[in-house]
Amino acid sequence: MISLVVYKPTHFADFKLTNEFERWATVEVANFENVPVGMETFVLPEGLYAVFHYKGLSTDNSIFQYIFGTWLPGSDYVLDDRPHFEVLGDKYKNNDPASEEEIWIPIQPK
Repeated sequence: MISLVVYKPTHFADFKLTNEFERWATVEVANFENVPVGMETFVLPEGLYAVFHYKGLSTDNSIFQYIFGTWLPGSDYVLDDRPHFEVLGDKYKNNDPASEEEIWIPIQPK
């Protein structure tokens, strides 16, 4: 399962908790030949991503504070205007401190 978020280009430049965004519940498929009625397709634009392994509660935002407040400003990259997503694999357990997921942040060289 993949939790995918599409932000408006100005989302982070003028960040407010009230900024709107679009969230998709997705799964990776090989093709779009048998899309069930009522479901939509989404093609993820290719590009460079920083991938962070996260273990802990899904309600703990400290990982995002670290990514956007410490890691990104200190890196050789800037945020790219593409979807962000989390891969929720076999070790993902909603609201469990032992839960694990991958956080994918779109980046490009400065």
